[in-house]
Amino acid sequence: MARITYIEHNGTEHTVDVPNGLTVMEGARDNNIPGIEADCGGACACSTCHVYVHPDWIGKLPEREAMEEDMLDFAFEPNPDRSRLTCQLKVSDALDGLIVQMPEKQI
Repeated sequence: MARITYIEHNGTEHTVDVPNGLTVMEGARDNNIPGIEADCGGACACSTCHVYVHPDWIGKLPEREAMEEDMLDFAFEPNPDRSRLTCQLKVSDALDGLIVQMPEKQI
């Protein structure tokens, strides 16, 4: 299990425990955290689960795969270093303490 902090665009923080094996997107959905829409349900077919990863975590996450890179092109104000799709981040003990911030909107 990993404790993940989701920060809404307005600064509201939600820290929740997310079971291993789920995705960071599923952790937000299952805990009713606003700001991650996940319209495609986690199929990496949209960009509505886009977040900015805290700078301390950038080098600790697996590299983006090509499909995630493509979908990030459609995200609202993507950051080349910090943007990730939460449906592509599988939760494990290694993600304990992860901090992500939602963009102003999802498109």
